[in-house]
Amino acid sequence: MDRVYTRLRADILDGVHPPGARIGEAELAEATGSSRTPVREALRKLEVEGLVEILPHRGARVPGWTPDDLEEIYDLRMLLEAAAARRAADRIEPKDIDRMAELCDLIEEAAEPGDAQDLDQVAELNAEFHGIVRAAAASARLVSMLNTVTQLPLVMRTFHRYSPDDLGRSFAHHRELVTALRAGDGTWAESVTRAHVLAAKAVLLRAARTEPALPEHD
Repeated sequence: MDRVYTRLRADILDGVHPPGARIGEAELAEATGSSRTPVREALRKLEVEGLVEILPHRGARVPGWTPDDLEEIYDLRMLLEAAAARRAADRIEPKDIDRMAELCDLIEEAAEPGDAQDLDQVAELNAEFHGIVRAAAASARLVSMLNTVTQLPLVMRTFHRYSPDDLGRSFAHHRELVTALRAGDGTWAESVTRAHVLAAKAVLLRAARTEPALPEHD
């Protein structure tokens, strides 16, 4: 099951199966050289993560999102991420804050305009940055809830929709969050995180209004 899960998850995040795409059990079993049992288990695990929807008698599908879905998901994420940042301010280790500061440098370097720009690398480093905060929050329940609302930016390759100004604003939030955590100020860390997630929501909603419609749920 782990092999099927890992491959299917990677294919969804890489856009091989875009939002709205259907995933048949038989086809997936054949493609991965496995039986249907591990395929079903992998799909159930991905459903918990919010990366697929199980369709009765029709296999599964990568969910699509309407602008209303995007707004709801990001409002939930804002509350959860902000709560994690507040908790982390009292618990995070100095070495983890140092790593976050290092990641700020790496993210900004990867985002530099030009032939070497790598926005997928930005996304990976960004995930590590925020993962440090979640781990420092030391709340398995909070992290579990966050995992259900943080897959969307990966699937939609959010950073590819950012303008240079959007990127600059996001990176400034990162730097300020590092400063707030070094100060051990939970209120400050929470406030910066709220602004950070709200800014990301604005980018996706703008894209939803200007790009072709995202596939919707049945």
